[in-house]
Amino acid sequence: MPRSSPHLPAPAGASAGPRPPTGPEPAPGRLGRLGAHCARHPAAVVAVWLLVLAAALAGRHLADPTFSDQVSLPGTPSHTGADLLARSLPDAGRPNGKVVLHTGSGTVDDRRSAVDRTLAELRDLPRVTAVSAPVTSDDGRTAYTTVSFDEQLKSLGHDYTAKLDRATEHARAAGLGVAYGGDLEQVVREPADDKLSEGVGVATALVILLLAFGSVLAALMPLVTALISVGVGLGVVGVVAATLSFATSATTLAGMIGLGVGIDYALFLTTRFRQDLVEGRDPVEAAARTAHTSGRAVLIAALTVAVAMLSLYACGLTFIGKIGLAATLAVVVTAAAALTLVPAGLGLVGRRIDRLRVRRPVAESTGARDGWHRYADVVSRRPWTFLAVGLAILGVCSVPLLSMRLGHVDAGADRAGSSTRTAYDWIAHADGPGFGPGANGPVLVVADVSRATTPVDRISEDLTAALRGTHGVASVSPVRASADGKVLAATVTPATGPQDRATGDLLDTLSGRTLPKALDGTGAKAYPTGSVAGQADFRATIGERLPLVIGIVLVLAFLLLMTVFRSLVIPLKAVVLNLLTTAASYGVLVAVFQWGWGDSLLGLSEPVPIESYVPMMMFAIVFGLSMDYEIFLLSRIAEAWNRTGDNRLSVGEGLSSTARVISAAAFIMTAVFLSFTASPTVVVKMLALGLAISVIIDATVVRLVLVPSAMFLMGRANWWIPRRLDRLLPHVHA
Repeated sequence: MPRSSPHLPAPAGASAGPRPPTGPEPAPGRLGRLGAHCARHPAAVVAVWLLVLAAALAGRHLADPTFSDQVSLPGTPSHTGADLLARSLPDAGRPNGKVVLHTGSGTVDDRRSAVDRTLAELRDLPRVTAVSAPVTSDDGRTAYTTVSFDEQLKSLGHDYTAKLDRATEHARAAGLGVAYGGDLEQVVREPADDKLSEGVGVATALVILLLAFGSVLAALMPLVTALISVGVGLGVVGVVAATLSFATSATTLAGMIGLGVGIDYALFLTTRFRQDLVEGRDPVEAAARTAHTSGRAVLIAALTVAVAMLSLYACGLTFIGKIGLAATLAVVVTAAAALTLVPAGLGLVGRRIDRLRVRRPVAESTGARDGWHRYADVVSRRPWTFLAVGLAILGVCSVPLLSMRLGHVDAGADRAGSSTRTAYDWIAHADGPGFGPGANGPVLVVADVSRATTPVDRISEDLTAALRGTHGVASVSPVRASADGKVLAATVTPATGPQDRATGDLLDTLSGRTLPKALDGTGAKAYPTGSVAGQADFRATIGERLPLVIGIVLVLAFLLLMTVFRSLVIPLKAVVLNLLTTAASYGVLVAVFQWGWGDSLLGLSEPVPIESYVPMMMFAIVFGLSMDYEIFLLSRIAEAWNRTGDNRLSVGEGLSSTARVISAAAFIMTAVFLSFTASPTVVVKMLALGLAISVIIDATVVRLVLVPSAMFLMGRANWWIPRRLDRLLPHVHA
């Protein structure tokens, strides 16, 4: 007979939750039958997956995927200004970049002949529409020319760098240093090569799996199946990218998440399979039962991650939404592999899974007095203490979040010695009009005078005076009028660099005070535009829509968990704890990147702001991934609750049966994420570190401290749900 719980009774008029079954163990559902079929026909299933892998990779190669970081923000000032330029001053609004020349001795003018030949060669390059006269620093040692193009620079491809190098050979032969800056960074910056990161992550995962399982076959099973599923997932992402054009970081993110969850899902299934073998089941029966129990948890976890990632579309920015879609594709493929390829592999190796031992294999803990049961007893006796300690740790980690500053990481954070970083430094450290840190991110002010009631000359004078008198402006170019007389344009050089807080404040001042005041009563309107202004509008849009994304993810996750676990308390607790995990991860991110605590270990030379879309991406990913461990733990607790009806015993059994495997899974996923901090892309570093920290926090403080202490405190109320709501909710069977 099940023991009664010593904790809170269910409220009157409500269901106390699932009751202990009285009959025999139910037959496996659809997932169980699928697992049994795959285990009986392993060779066919493996062959199908290998064919799918070959087809996906071939499809990616033939599809010629496109990746672009261009963002369109209709209705924003920068977009309106860009439209005005495109109609009336198309030359001023064309994509452009800087070719920077520098000499350590003498002046650039001393090599005038070589400079002139270089300019001529640049004008002859394909897609080039104009090359400006060089702007020279006061000391004559640095000069730059602005090269304009007839298409977006990203579409030129990295191969275009060789053309730039050939065009500037004369300058180099004359002893001048040459570097490429501005938006040319989209062309010359080396594409991120994450093969080393992936290799390090896979090698580390193998070591952890060997330590966790103690046998080579058991360790290779999750790794091989995950690699196959990631290959298929990346192939699918590449094929889809030929139509949708994902962001440049989408593939890296999809690979990083796919590899992490792929190993985790296979690890949970393999662990359950080995335990069933220990209990005397034959391999096919064990595979069926594994798919029916842990496979259901995998399906729910993958669905949660997919819901969280696809919720990014709610922000209204397709750039962000498509990154979430790329990650979702990878997760869906890995979940499909976990439910078919993993049971096939388990059926193939069968009882031989513990051969080729490196140490004595360890199965799931089941003893009533093992270490985890004893730990659960300690927590149950002092739940308030454990809850307070856990919340205090998360609170301390979250403190830096209060000073988070969103921005865009500019070329000043690139690797020292790279062309983009060299060009940035030469321009930033030179003196004279058009130079200084702000010259790396000029702002183009565009005035629409088509309906002006004041003479255009007067508007031009007032606009120039107002801009030059604005605090934070280093210089203002002469105002240029369009041929149709409808538009005025001037280039404003800030006194600070593109990623500095002061530059963001300057843009706010220009939009909020300077331009409206200068044009008040004239009938004209002005808009800041260009890359820096566009990034500021993007940041503002993200800030406005982040609460909506958070709200949608929370509601959908709550409804999903409520339906699966038939409880109101469990999903509410999960949502709150995952919010705290995300806040703590944000705090660590601010401390490292924005405050500069240990940033040199990540290859950064200076503190940088948090990239504007990273918090939104991190929230969706962290929430989805942390739900994985929540679901795996709660699934085992719910199994014990169904069997015993004893909340205290159920929590202890859930901890005992999952703590070791969750810890191993967390170490593996952390290793995978940390390996990607070696990426040359700062945004990838941010996401990788943030995800690694979140996984560590979630698998230790949350899963081992906060969840059990909270569940002990709530007692039977954990499983409370109003009877009427319980009848209305659909029943999830798999």
